[in-house]
Amino acid sequence: MTEELTIGFLPLVDACLPILAHEHGFAEEEGLALRFQRDVSWASVLDRLLYGHTDAAHLIAPLAIATTLGRGRPAQPLATPFVLGLNGNAVTFSTELAGKVAEPGRLADPVALGGALAEEAQARKRVGRPLRFGVVHRYSSHNYMLRYWLAASGIRPDEDVEIVTVAPPFVADAMAAGEIDGACVGEPWNSTAVSRGVGVIVLATAQIWRRGVEKVLAFRAPVLEARREAAEKLIRAMRKAGEHFIDPGNWDTNAAILARPEYIGADPALILAAISDRLILTGDSAPVHYPDFMFQHREAANFPWVSQAEWLYTQLVRWDRLPFLPADAEAAARVFRPDVYRSALAGTGDLLPGASSKVEGSLAQLTAVTAQQGAMVLSANTFFDGRSFDPDDLQGYIASFA
Repeated sequence: MTEELTIGFLPLVDACLPILAHEHGFAEEEGLALRFQRDVSWASVLDRLLYGHTDAAHLIAPLAIATTLGRGRPAQPLATPFVLGLNGNAVTFSTELAGKVAEPGRLADPVALGGALAEEAQARKRVGRPLRFGVVHRYSSHNYMLRYWLAASGIRPDEDVEIVTVAPPFVADAMAAGEIDGACVGEPWNSTAVSRGVGVIVLATAQIWRRGVEKVLAFRAPVLEARREAAEKLIRAMRKAGEHFIDPGNWDTNAAILARPEYIGADPALILAAISDRLILTGDSAPVHYPDFMFQHREAANFPWVSQAEWLYTQLVRWDRLPFLPADAEAAARVFRPDVYRSALAGTGDLLPGASSKVEGSLAQLTAVTAQQGAMVLSANTFFDGRSFDPDDLQGYIASFA
């Protein structure tokens, strides 16, 4: 008997795994029929999920935690048994700003760029025209990664610069209208700004945190429990889709699928650039290869590490200026569901970590780690400023930024 799941998503390359699980028949092999609901803002994706218009959603990971904790709306518990990908975002500046602080055509060193940007931010603040940056949602990894980098560079978000919300498909429009000086957004919308001649890609978010958690597959917690079998089938189908997605022999085919109007609705060449980790940073530059710009499959990239959820909670506390509450920290940690992921893939031969939490930012080189199933090696997961995050000391980590 075939089960049907409706999945909400935004037109972004990292919505690829459920889409390709459907298009290549991996979901059908598991006995699933997938339907998709395309939206243009994360608020709409979340509303449809919470009101039962969709069964699951491609969602920014911090929003799942904020919703569970009741930030901005009545609390509703969400559950994320699968990470749809790590990184895949970039920081794009207007051509004017990039010309002042960066070397167009090259990905900048985040420390050097941060120093130059700090000087420009102060100059703009003095004349009453503070720099304004766009992020896709208040509770997004884009917001947290941008703020993390700015603050570590000596730039105070909300004081030295302004940060506003812009839906991903409208970032290039906002930049062209002069409403924002830069943005942190997912592909293909950085590349769209470049192709329109209004933006220059200056950083990949993987340069800020090498293995930063990004989108997740989110369910309302009661729905996940009620439809646990279907969720596990979807996890298996998406893991197969991920293996297909990272194979260079399939890049052109997958870019063409994702480019279709019902999915991303963008130039397949721009999508192919993101898939192949080759970004065109300015309108007249050759593609730049940045390995693992997107990270969708290797090293158990889809595993919902509890430590990732806990890091996101520390950023919510930091930027919402909240007190640390042990009950909230525990609720945030429970949003990520490695138990469901393990159950779905047990006996398949797929990689399963031996632990469900780890010190984030602690690996500078390839490191063998204990695995429950298979042999696992993790590569570098560093933060650009050399910090690490120990999930056993959340309060100490938060206090270190005071």
